[in-house]
Amino acid sequence: MRVAVVIPCYNVKKHILGVIEDIGSEVDMIYVVDDCCPENSGDYVVECSNDARVKVLKHTENLGVGGAVITGYRQALIDGVDIVVKIDGDGQMDPELIPKFVKPIIEGKADYAKGTRFFSLESLRDMPAVRTFGNAALSFVNKVSSGYWNVMDPTNGYTAIHKVALSMLPLDRLNQRYFFESDMLFRLGTVRAVVKDIPMDSKYEDEESNLSVKKVLVDFPPRYIKAFVKRVFYNYFLRDFNGASMELVAGVCLLLFGFFWGGVHWLDSVETGQPATTGTVMLSVLPIILGFQLVLNAISYDMANAPQTPLQNR
Repeated sequence: MRVAVVIPCYNVKKHILGVIEDIGSEVDMIYVVDDCCPENSGDYVVECSNDARVKVLKHTENLGVGGAVITGYRQALIDGVDIVVKIDGDGQMDPELIPKFVKPIIEGKADYAKGTRFFSLESLRDMPAVRTFGNAALSFVNKVSSGYWNVMDPTNGYTAIHKVALSMLPLDRLNQRYFFESDMLFRLGTVRAVVKDIPMDSKYEDEESNLSVKKVLVDFPPRYIKAFVKRVFYNYFLRDFNGASMELVAGVCLLLFGFFWGGVHWLDSVETGQPATTGTVMLSVLPIILGFQLVLNAISYDMANAPQTPLQNR
């Protein structure tokens, strides 16, 4: 299989040549995407790199890391590449790990491989505490929204994808900014691609992250909620209607009724000073208990419903 590497470039001039030099012979093409970099990283690579595998792609306006990767993906599909690996140009991702990322795809065990820094405690020692906590929280939210309950570290950008899965994704609808990695998982979930985590370490030196805590707290939650709603609708109501669908509908209805009934009568008790009767309380508590159990059953079904057969084998 032909393997290509996509490297989005924005303010990584002092690292990019080292990253290219560390890419091994297992890679056939290297796409360096200059995302309207103020340091003119693309021109710098053209002038200083002698690697014949390098092809520089340039943007006339800044599209974001997702937009840069999508440009590389499109070019890889045009060039007939079988597996596309994405690494950053800041030196945090070790190119020597590329064989580990492409291996499960070559063996037909996965459509998409992504790095995770949460496999062992040793790999977290150099990660700043804020990043550790933030990525752990995002991992849980991403599991719910994407349906990949076995996947950790959703913002990790070290990935590899097979051309079959890549060709099925709506590249023009993928988020072009920092939500790109999470959006990829959501889109892969809609086509039932098999995703595999690859344990890895990251290097934290003098590079600066452009992803701020404010962006995560403000921009990510509504996107995760939207992805979750669309995924549930696609998988459990549009494409299929099964036991989990009925449990989800019944559970949500019971929960809403229980909370509404209990809330109304609680307010009435506060205003009148009269305690609610046992029957009134039970009419609130029982639907909540039953609804919660039904929702838990639907979640259990969803966790066991992860894709098992890679798209390239279907």
